[in-house]
Amino acid sequence: MIARKLIEAPDGRGRIFLAILAAAAVLVPCLNLALPPSSALHVPTSAVALWGKYLCYALLALSLDLVWGYCGILSLGHGAFFALGGYAMGMYLMRQIGTRGVYAHPILPDFMVFLNWNELPFFWWGFHWFAYAALMILAVPGALAFVFGWFAFRSRVTGVYLSIITQALTFALMLGFFRNNLGFGGNNGLTDFKDILGFNVQAQATRATLFALSAVALILGYLIAQAVVRSKAGKVLIAIRDAESRTRFIGYRVENYKTFVFTLSAAMAAVAGALYVPQVGIINPSEFAPANSIEYVIWVAVGGRGTLVGAALGAVLVNFAKTTFTTGFLAPYWLFALGALFVLVTIFLPRGILGLIPTTRASAAPNGAAAAGPAAQPAE
Repeated sequence: MIARKLIEAPDGRGRIFLAILAAAAVLVPCLNLALPPSSALHVPTSAVALWGKYLCYALLALSLDLVWGYCGILSLGHGAFFALGGYAMGMYLMRQIGTRGVYAHPILPDFMVFLNWNELPFFWWGFHWFAYAALMILAVPGALAFVFGWFAFRSRVTGVYLSIITQALTFALMLGFFRNNLGFGGNNGLTDFKDILGFNVQAQATRATLFALSAVALILGYLIAQAVVRSKAGKVLIAIRDAESRTRFIGYRVENYKTFVFTLSAAMAAVAGALYVPQVGIINPSEFAPANSIEYVIWVAVGGRGTLVGAALGAVLVNFAKTTFTTGFLAPYWLFALGALFVLVTIFLPRGILGLIPTTRASAAPNGAAAAGPAAQPAE
């Protein structure tokens, strides 16, 4: 059923969203590579890298909206899945350095040589192959989400208790990854990357390609999420969000649906993290910080919970504002502004920014949003 929904054309703003992404995936690299810096239409490489990072954040926000907006699971630990995907990519990139590192060791990364490691830990084996790294990017966060969901949802942990547990999960991982003896670079993390698939990760063409891949990944992520929410399983997820006890009473195995969507969401967040790392050039334990996961929730709320497109829009807008207002005299006040934005949007725009756009389709947004005004905006 979900596979059939993948080939269905999106409606309304979904088409606009995908058209913009497809155009950006083609035009931005072309304007960056084909035109000289003196041209008025030239897109600087720094802007390509910055907006590539925004696209990764948009995919992360979309994955969070899938579980929060459509299943009512307020995860405050999605930063863990994002960071684990980033670390898997970082491990691959570190293995590509080889003898070009500071200590010129053919096998061990520089930080292991510095810490007097004698051999490569077993969990680093295979990361010199991109296919293995790609598998781990999906498998490790997905397995963690599946195991977590299996126990949490079958124990019927819901609401604020579930949110606290997800936050505790990412905090525990952050503390673990800060340890030097864990084998992931400690507080410095993984950095000084050289190549990806044989191409210089700092090269202009590589940056442009990573931007295009981020746009394509966001397109695919949106189509997958849309297929899920439009399917029969998606209708059950919305029923769970709105009336879990009633859905369980009529015979649905609620825990199975929750585990499925939570695992899928984690895998999507991990892909976002994997694309993020080569574009920013570093991954460290600060990505696990619980405050990051809370900020991701703000992105979704600002853009529009339960809309998919709104979540991506919120991620881009909030991070663009963050880039703009964290420089100069406004920098000390950014966190205050972010908190105020969340409060104001919650009170006055319960359907987020996307809720300002009128639509004639039926609502799929949460009950709280629908009760605050006219029919909430649908998922596109």
